[in-house]
Amino acid sequence: MTNDLIRTCAALVLAAGVTLVAGCVDKSNPDIIDKHSVERWNYLIAHEAEKAYDYLTPGYRATQTREAYATAMNNRPVIWKSAEFQGKSCDGDRCDVQVTVTYSMPVPGKSERRTDVTSRQSETWLRLDGQWYYLPND
Repeated sequence: MTNDLIRTCAALVLAAGVTLVAGCVDKSNPDIIDKHSVERWNYLIAHEAEKAYDYLTPGYRATQTREAYATAMNNRPVIWKSAEFQGKSCDGDRCDVQVTVTYSMPVPGKSERRTDVTSRQSETWLRLDGQWYYLPND
């Protein structure tokens, strides 16, 4: 952030007596990924994939409509339950992010049964035009 923006944000926070003022978050800082990676998963968990769509890279969004993405993600047989940020490794405009995801999946051959699984997911986040976006593997 520029010094002027930092001073403006600090003044607004002090004047308003709040801890966060819209527009004062530096979206180019890799630290925002800690929050955004879990927010994206929380939208998937809540079956609100249309909101998770906004975290996707512009290039990926150009290949799939919001509606198609939401339908595909919201109708998966896997039921995502929770996500927890584990860490990241950044190099310039790219971060490799680790998120632990707990989900429920059908047991093969047992249509009525499900099992809970926790796995570590590796995600790629890219900084494009000063903002961070998630780049899916597919």
